[in-house]
Amino acid sequence: MLNYLIRRLLLMIPTLFGITLVVFVVMAAAPGGITAQTLVDGMELEPESRQALEAYYNKLYGLDQPAPVQYLRWLNSISPIGFEQQADGSLGSFSLWKGVDLGTSFRYGRPVTTMLEERLPITLLLNVISIPLIYALAVGIGVQAARQRGGRFDVGSNIFLLGLWSVPSMLAGVLFIGFFASEQYWRWFPTAGLMQRETVSETFLPLYASFSEVTLVFICVAGLVVGLMQLLSRLPVSGRQWLGMLIGLGLGWLMAHDLNAAWLSGLHVGLMLVIGLLFRLLFGLDNMVLRFSLAGGLGVGAGLVLAGILGVQAIQNGYLLDRIWHLVLPVIALSYGGLAFLAKLTRSALLENLAADYARTARAKGVDENAVLWRHVFRNSLLPLITVSATLLPSLLAGSVIIESIFSIDGMGKLAVEAVQTRDRELVLSVTLISGLLTLVGYLLADIAYAMVDPRVSYE
Repeated sequence: MLNYLIRRLLLMIPTLFGITLVVFVVMAAAPGGITAQTLVDGMELEPESRQALEAYYNKLYGLDQPAPVQYLRWLNSISPIGFEQQADGSLGSFSLWKGVDLGTSFRYGRPVTTMLEERLPITLLLNVISIPLIYALAVGIGVQAARQRGGRFDVGSNIFLLGLWSVPSMLAGVLFIGFFASEQYWRWFPTAGLMQRETVSETFLPLYASFSEVTLVFICVAGLVVGLMQLLSRLPVSGRQWLGMLIGLGLGWLMAHDLNAAWLSGLHVGLMLVIGLLFRLLFGLDNMVLRFSLAGGLGVGAGLVLAGILGVQAIQNGYLLDRIWHLVLPVIALSYGGLAFLAKLTRSALLENLAADYARTARAKGVDENAVLWRHVFRNSLLPLITVSATLLPSLLAGSVIIESIFSIDGMGKLAVEAVQTRDRELVLSVTLISGLLTLVGYLLADIAYAMVDPRVSYE
């Protein structure tokens, strides 16, 4: 295994070289190419000043040199072994360890490394939240649909997932902002960014005026969380589905009432049906962890609302709640497509293995159906999910480009769009390098997971 890991890590180097070379060739072959003239276009300068600025850019970035030489200069900059680059752009002596330099952005005039250090954690935060959410919901829905093949849950979830899969994320993001962030409709979430400026000086957790108010909030939240969890752990499946339906009907009515003050209208009926059926589907899932997570989230939200109704108002909402509030819409827009695809894949993989000979043999020996599912069938059904996981991270990174642009989030995806628009060579190549590295690491982790799940797979 160690030899395999070392070999894969070494193979990443030529792969990354190929990826960045393709991107550089596309940039250089595009109309206008990568020249100093494109950098000063749009600046209102005197001819002498323009010429002097072009000469400066040519000397600093080597833009007047042939394209292959420009690419080799960039490779020399990012390689820890090579020629040291002077402040005026000329090359100095050869060094065995000169450090890695991603260069200076054409547009911003800042070191690319510093910019990536600021933007990359934001993109990773979106993906770190989205991936567990996708897998938890997809596995729960897929398992339940496979166990009730042909039933109402299976048919309903298939229609719902197909609908989700059919909606492009860019359209969903715009619709989310239009309905849930605009002044015309619900205004529940912010339209852009990841935090409010005032939150910088606030505490991490919500701040209340007195200890009695903190106690009341704790009682409301804890009481509703524990109560919902108790209900979901004791009720049968049909009882949970009816409970979810009732909660969904209530939330649907509240949403409609927020827009239309009438007690009952077509909007009320439509939203109550949609939200009610959605919560009925989620509460009917067989995954206990997922049900408890859902109950916990609902309990926390309902507890805070109840405390507000009882007169408790936070002095400061705090950094944590503000960040969660800003992340809700981007995470949903980034996750729902992968969720729909992975849930369908989970269902198909489970159905195939549930009908396999080893599963029938286990049932014939008297093994409980839950044990057949979770101890035998589910483990063998993980292989397709692991295969998809290798492509999920690259697809989420690509999706971040769209989502960050729509929600005006200053992450690496938005930075990539800005870099391409301004032909910022150093920035485009560096973003490509980091994205390619993360993608290759994702593939490597998937291969390692193969060996952990399937004992037949060996890399010795």
